[in-house]
Amino acid sequence: MARMHSRKHGKSGSKKLIKKSLPTWLSYKPMEVEILIAKLAKEGKTSSEIGTILRDTYGVPDIRLLCKKKISEILKEKNAAPEIPDDLISLIRRSVAIRKHLEANHKDETAKRGLILTESKIKRLTKYYKEAGKLESGWKFDPQRAGFFMK
Repeated sequence: MARMHSRKHGKSGSKKLIKKSLPTWLSYKPMEVEILIAKLAKEGKTSSEIGTILRDTYGVPDIRLLCKKKISEILKEKNAAPEIPDDLISLIRRSVAIRKHLEANHKDETAKRGLILTESKIKRLTKYYKEAGKLESGWKFDPQRAGFFMK
């Protein structure tokens, strides 16, 4: 698939195998995994971090196969879902980091272009999430207050 702001098509990556059955060695039950997901969400982990932790630490290869729902759906059920989606938060963090870099290096033209591209992605995602109902209609990205999202 083509990249958004370049003419490149990217490298083809490895794809997940399509499996329809759980591995026989998996010892966790769906309720146990849901409790783990809720615990990790309370610690402030994002859904992608939760998936990585469950894969690497607990040996759960696929949450969807085990629980029949995505991590974000489980978080919504447990009322632990973030109010702003993870991909939008990561773009906002990138924007804040670029702005911080530009304060010290104000002649960095490449970083200025990166900031423009990043903020255009933020605007595009914001528009999509407002239409999909995942963000309230009055939500607006403010670069001055965006430092709140930095960890």
